[in-house]
Amino acid sequence: MPIRLGETAPDFNSQTTMGDINFYDWAGDSWVILYSHPSDFTPVCTTELGRTAALKEEFERRNAKAIALSVDDLDSHMSWLKDIEETQQVEMNFPIIADPDKKVAVAYDMMHPEADAKFTVRSVYIIDPNKKVRLTLTYPPSTGRNFQEILRVLDSLQLTDGYSVATPVDWKDGEDVVVSPSIKTEDIPDKFPKGHKVIKPYLRTTPQPNR
Repeated sequence: MPIRLGETAPDFNSQTTMGDINFYDWAGDSWVILYSHPSDFTPVCTTELGRTAALKEEFERRNAKAIALSVDDLDSHMSWLKDIEETQQVEMNFPIIADPDKKVAVAYDMMHPEADAKFTVRSVYIIDPNKKVRLTLTYPPSTGRNFQEILRVLDSLQLTDGYSVATPVDWKDGEDVVVSPSIKTEDIPDKFPKGHKVIKPYLRTTPQPNR
């Protein structure tokens, strides 16, 4: 069954390139970006893993951890790390889950037989500190992920969890946001003292409240 937004992310115990983990214990009270790779020693995956390692400080600034998965075994992963570090000029600083029995991949609906029955698709999940799935994305095996978009969504989720706002199209951290329709226009000044604009009765904007 597909994992839907708001559902609890499945827990699991697995070997990783940074030791054995229980997923919930490893995640702790952090946000998690969990994503899958079709297989080891593939070109697009190599660039993605390198990019993730390079973004470690960006994830930490957002109280987030990254963890990847491939259905190959741990020995294969450990050998692949050398290539990633060499070609992407990074030090691998986050774990890759070994999932040769595909238990985690199946639990997270990463196996799409019509795409390829042997490999995972490029799935992405953002999971909040309460272990709820807040974002799902699925890319075709030939298309690399946009990690700036993943960071953008993480910023949006963390902002909108704390304030009665939504983020409009192409929003980036620091830009104006949309006031929730549940707030009456006359109540906006008390809730958002930085000011607001009424474009339509249902479309009101305000400067990002946590900036």
